[in-house]
Amino acid sequence: MTYTFDFSMLWKFLPVVGSGLLVTLQVALAAIVVGAVVGFFLAYIRNYGPFIFAAMATTVVEFLRGVPVLIQLFWVFFCFPVIFGVETSPFFSAFFALMMYMAAICSESFRSAFATIEKEQWDASVALGIPGRVMMLYVILPQSLLRAAPTLLSNAVSVFKESAIVSAVGMVDMMFVGRNISSATGHPIEVLTLIALIYFIIAFPLTQAVSMVEARILYRLKL
Repeated sequence: MTYTFDFSMLWKFLPVVGSGLLVTLQVALAAIVVGAVVGFFLAYIRNYGPFIFAAMATTVVEFLRGVPVLIQLFWVFFCFPVIFGVETSPFFSAFFALMMYMAAICSESFRSAFATIEKEQWDASVALGIPGRVMMLYVILPQSLLRAAPTLLSNAVSVFKESAIVSAVGMVDMMFVGRNISSATGHPIEVLTLIALIYFIIAFPLTQAVSMVEARILYRLKL
């Protein structure tokens, strides 16, 4: 069987691929933002919360880090309706699974950032009588965001690339669209190459930004 390459056929499908890309970016961005916030609180609880809550947070993080994201996605999509009696849409399932994955890996990033905050700052905050919530908001959060920025960007890139799996539950993202076009046209090489290039074009600048941000932070902190 002879395969005939025809990359020109991709032009007429670009609007459809673009709509799929928009869905991919929406679910990935929502998961990244919410996951980073949840990850910060998980890290804070693990480091400074009561023992029982710290143990629970650690268990959740280690479980999420140890289970493939695809399994988590399937679990949310197929098991939530059975356990909680509510239907979960493909978008919600994708968002929730990616968000919890982002939270788990960001938790480790923030924990590492917490460890770099000098003990004197904690002691000064306590000595000044600064409430815990105020100290977290104005002392811990700004410094931890600054120091964790490179790894947070890396985590965001990872979540964006992992978002390719959401088509497994029928979400009409870029990968779902690409697979359908491949089946309809019989040109999987051209279509999947296009999808791969789009992922690369978006992810590569972010990976380069990680190095730039890290260098600036190290210079600013004089490390």
